[in-house]
Amino acid sequence: MRTRPNYIAGAAAVVWLLIVALPLYVMIAASVQTRSGFSAGGPLSFPTSFTLENYVGVFQSGFGLYFLNTLIVTGGVVGIVLLVVPPLAYAIVRNQSRTTTVIFRFFLLGLAIPVQAVIVPMFYLINTVGLYDTLLGIILPTAAFALPICTLILSGTMRDITPELYEAMAVDGAGTWRTFVRLVLPLSKPGISTIAVFAALQGWNGFLLPLILTQSESTRVITLGLFNFQTQYGINVPGILAAVMLSMIPVLLVYLFARRALVQGLMGAGGK
Repeated sequence: MRTRPNYIAGAAAVVWLLIVALPLYVMIAASVQTRSGFSAGGPLSFPTSFTLENYVGVFQSGFGLYFLNTLIVTGGVVGIVLLVVPPLAYAIVRNQSRTTTVIFRFFLLGLAIPVQAVIVPMFYLINTVGLYDTLLGIILPTAAFALPICTLILSGTMRDITPELYEAMAVDGAGTWRTFVRLVLPLSKPGISTIAVFAALQGWNGFLLPLILTQSESTRVITLGLFNFQTQYGINVPGILAAVMLSMIPVLLVYLFARRALVQGLMGAGGK
């Protein structure tokens, strides 16, 4: 039976495409224009002349250092999350005792505590242990705030592993560690990819923690760099948008290559 085309869904998809594509077009077009050309034509005009001086100016303003610092912070956050969350989620899923359930629920209280509510005691704690104005002082609290949601997502994925598979591993004589490495981790790759992407976004887009916990130029990250570009070059819209474009590229690449695993991991978290 031949299905009829859904024109309403097609029209809605076109409208959504325009909503998403228009800001990208404005950023790309403005970033390759001069300030005078952008002022004369407006944000929606097609560039009549192309220039890369905006991107050159961004790197001359220290963007390379900000980019490197952000990569270090993001890599540290992802590393901590991937080191802590998989064994933690495995213990929660396999140990059904009342104590584990209470600890898990208490752990999830972190989802209800915004970082703004604890930023002052966190500042004193980071300063006391000597991590103020260091990249490690950003990495540790950022990873800590990412742990609850990442544990929730990955534990949901691991619950989809059937008991028969665990029984088969037990029959083969596999212990807890071997079962975790040979069975749970391979079947949890979608969830692991999801928490890795989420942790990377938390590390890459963080603003409040770097703003409060750092002050020197050598520890500045991209989000603070964009804030300084805005205050320092508030009239230079093409320069600001060039910096925004450069900061978006890694996030777009991560989502481009991990989008399928990201969707599968979120489906596992909600139950299939």
